[in-house]
Amino acid sequence: MDAMVDKVQELERRYEQVNEALSDPNVHADLSKVVKLGKEAKELEGKLEVGRKYKFLYDSLEAARDLLKTENDEELREMAKEEIASLEPQLEAQEEALKRVLIPKDPNDDRNVIMEIRSGTGGDEAALFAGDLFTMYKRYCETHGFKLEVTDFHEGTAGGYRDITCNILGPDAYGIFKFESGVHRVQRVPDTETQGRVHTSAATVAVLPEAEDIDIELHDKDIRKDTFMSSGNGGQSVNTTYSAVRLTHIPTGVVVSMQNERSQIKNYEAALKILKARLYDIELQKRLTEETTLRRTLVASGDRSAKIRTYNFPQSRVTDHRIGLTVYNLQTVLAGDLDEFIEALRIEETSRKLGQATAVADLLED
Repeated sequence: MDAMVDKVQELERRYEQVNEALSDPNVHADLSKVVKLGKEAKELEGKLEVGRKYKFLYDSLEAARDLLKTENDEELREMAKEEIASLEPQLEAQEEALKRVLIPKDPNDDRNVIMEIRSGTGGDEAALFAGDLFTMYKRYCETHGFKLEVTDFHEGTAGGYRDITCNILGPDAYGIFKFESGVHRVQRVPDTETQGRVHTSAATVAVLPEAEDIDIELHDKDIRKDTFMSSGNGGQSVNTTYSAVRLTHIPTGVVVSMQNERSQIKNYEAALKILKARLYDIELQKRLTEETTLRRTLVASGDRSAKIRTYNFPQSRVTDHRIGLTVYNLQTVLAGDLDEFIEALRIEETSRKLGQATAVADLLED
């Protein structure tokens, strides 16, 4: 039997198992298990839609070939030949589609995102560029139905941000924004430059999948909580109560401060969410570095020290260094039109995974 048909039948069996489990009253006692099974069932439905179409085409092609072998009537044989000529390219295209959906999905893709943008080298110009990047992501969210919530920020002395943290909520948020992690570089003439020289500045973007309570187990004894008065630009007090919160995770030394809200409780909740995300990300990065094939890839490698994109104002050019994609519509990109980059990066990731899966299959056949 065809190997891909075997895969479709495996999907069918797993789909039946998942639905049986979902109908088991004992399973419903564990909410996390129900949520996990529900997600798997939905994912399997999408794969089966592609798989069943492949099996239909495969069965139809086999029937036409059998007819050609056994039928003596010339008219029926001609019809079988026409059917085969039509079905073969359809089956080939559907096989590629099936291979793509069979690639294991990143389990974090459906999660919400915590994004941190920090100015890097370049002083005031870097802070202004960090502000440009934030505006770019904000506009992308507005046009694509994502909800963006700013949780903390510190403005630069000449504008922009020294750093800004926000939550991005929506379906497939991490699957889209994870490609933005890394060093973003800008080349332009600053307003303060009197001789028209182009300066290079940078900002870093960290995209963290929001951790769920079942992912990270935090113990009160491992967290030190400090409170202090909120301060604005220049250090002036903007709140006479100790509403600002600083959380320190003692085992790892990770520190999160939050002062955006006037309520200490709200600042604590926001800081705790970011702390969980950072700790989850630490574990995620460990896993990535342990997997050689992922560590060597250009896309979604988790290496935030890498320069991933350059925004060149004199040439109106934006270049993504991971995939060699260059466009000459810088202002459009900064206005939030990131679709061309995100789509190309997702295609590259899918191609890489497909190549790995094919290589593994070839090894198993040898």
